[in-house]
Amino acid sequence: MSTIPGVISTVETATGQAKTMVLNMGPQHPSTHGVLRILLELDGENVIKAVPDMGYLHTGIEKSCEDKTYSQAITLTDRIDYLSPLGNNLAYCMAVEKLLGLEIPKRAQYIRVMMVELQRISSHLVWLGTHAIDLGAMSVFLYCFREREEILKIFEFVAGQRMMTSYIRIGGLALDLPAGWRQRIEKFLKMMPGRIDEYEDLLTGNRIWIGRTKDVGYISAEDAVALSMTGPTLRAAGLAYDNRRVFPYCSYEEFEFDVPTRTDSDCFARYMLRIAEMRESLKIIRQAMSKITADGPFRTEAAGIIPPDREKMKTEMEALIYHFKIFTEGFSPPPGEAFAAIESPRGELGVFVASDGSPKPLRVHFRGPSFINLQALPKLIEGKLISDVIACIGTIDIVLGEVDR
Repeated sequence: MSTIPGVISTVETATGQAKTMVLNMGPQHPSTHGVLRILLELDGENVIKAVPDMGYLHTGIEKSCEDKTYSQAITLTDRIDYLSPLGNNLAYCMAVEKLLGLEIPKRAQYIRVMMVELQRISSHLVWLGTHAIDLGAMSVFLYCFREREEILKIFEFVAGQRMMTSYIRIGGLALDLPAGWRQRIEKFLKMMPGRIDEYEDLLTGNRIWIGRTKDVGYISAEDAVALSMTGPTLRAAGLAYDNRRVFPYCSYEEFEFDVPTRTDSDCFARYMLRIAEMRESLKIIRQAMSKITADGPFRTEAAGIIPPDREKMKTEMEALIYHFKIFTEGFSPPPGEAFAAIESPRGELGVFVASDGSPKPLRVHFRGPSFINLQALPKLIEGKLISDVIACIGTIDIVLGEVDR
């Protein structure tokens, strides 16, 4: 077969000579959710072979982290999975905190949990809205972004920034919670369950939605495990693997929540699973709010590593010196390696950090779930119709910033 996109050629198949066409989907196609190119070999509208082609959004973030101090690299983590910046912050900071041997105050851990679960809902809302509009459901897109806007307003209220907050820092948080935070989040928690019901009313029993997603994009549990898939895609195949439960972090072992699973392992199952996950995140946020006390430290005390309190900086010379040195020179963890993993909206996000004893990391590497899960795409779509390719890409829920890095 000719490898030149768009050229018709004759290939040998199991049934003899057949005419197939090689077609590019992307990297400009809006339904590839970023600059992803998929080389499709088609027999009519049937996909015979699919080859994802990545790298169009490569930013060199891992290498850039090695040219920054440990604290400066946090702003780069925001831009990997740009729909879950707080989760990226958390995984990176947890790895550096392991290197440093830091203990994080409980109050700071609960605030982290609350914020990353809000981020999980925000990410799932973007997924549901864009996936729905890919399949022709315009209203759901508008509704999902309406609710996401409320979460972004909370982020701006708490951290001063809507998306790339860099709110989770090494040792704790950038800022304490502002006055009135509880009322803002409580208002969202009261509103959101009814909105999720609205999405289900529009989609779950919709004949067109069912026709586009049911029995489309099947992958067996064995194949999902063999391909190292994680997150909703794996749990939709029946495996209740969730880092928050299996390897708890940030005091997740103190929270009561279910790990939703399905067994159909098709596009519809992955949709239902993420709907259930949003409901579970609401439960976790409510529990975190009840655990967060009015007073208490929002970051640990570690002279020379964690910036001193701003009031101390203004009144004490020693605190001013520490502040100046931390932000100009950074800090130097002992030589060693650390790995930390969290459950991001897309699956297991791991961060490996190696230190040579200098103020800059020797090596930073991200285990991006989007990158790992994307390799299952050919298995999902080969033998299906070209229209099913759109549904399958959507239910994997890839973010190309995380795929390419």
